[in-house]
Amino acid sequence: MITVLVVDDDFRVARIHSAFVDRVEGFRAIGVAGNGAEALEMASRLVPDLILLDLYLPDVFGLDLLNQMRVAGVEGDVIVISAANESETVERALKLGAANYLLKPFTLDDLAGRLSEYRSQHQRRLRPLVGDQAEIDRIFGRFELTIAESLPKGMSPETAELILATLRERSEEQSAQQCAAAVGISRVSARRYLEFFVSQGKAQVSLRYGSRGRPERRYRIAAGSDSK
Repeated sequence: MITVLVVDDDFRVARIHSAFVDRVEGFRAIGVAGNGAEALEMASRLVPDLILLDLYLPDVFGLDLLNQMRVAGVEGDVIVISAANESETVERALKLGAANYLLKPFTLDDLAGRLSEYRSQHQRRLRPLVGDQAEIDRIFGRFELTIAESLPKGMSPETAELILATLRERSEEQSAQQCAAAVGISRVSARRYLEFFVSQGKAQVSLRYGSRGRPERRYRIAAGSDSK
């Protein structure tokens, strides 16, 4: 059984996530924390396998809390759950060892998918013997899931490949509209794929400010993801 600590500043949301975790096969929520101090204490005491970590906590930014946990010897894996979609935040979460990153708002099916991915990874790590170097590389995340395995429900692997190919082939940053036109889908759909790739570290996003209105989000392939 994979034990889970839920950390979220909204107590009602945390309770909902906790109850949902208990409904996913192989998982059990063992605690709910509403701030960083409480989360650090509970993580140290309860030693959860997995922490669902919100970033906007009342007393500390979630990634600073994650760093504090590592210094304190907390070894539980972390799935970040946040509305923060800045590339710098996503990259920092990756560098701190987050197992996954789920953008708010999301559906319970989205969360179930991340938990299922984690369960598969966790079960591979629990094997008493490591078979070979390839298995070690998978454990350390050197070989990512294929696009088909990692895509959220409702996304097409073929369309995802086309979106990535568009980013790889164009040297300049692309807007969601440009990617949509190149692939032949709606701008809203293209942005959904692009934001997914940002969350997975395959793409990076920046803001381009015009003379008026909201800034435009522009995307490019992430370093290290430009090979086919």
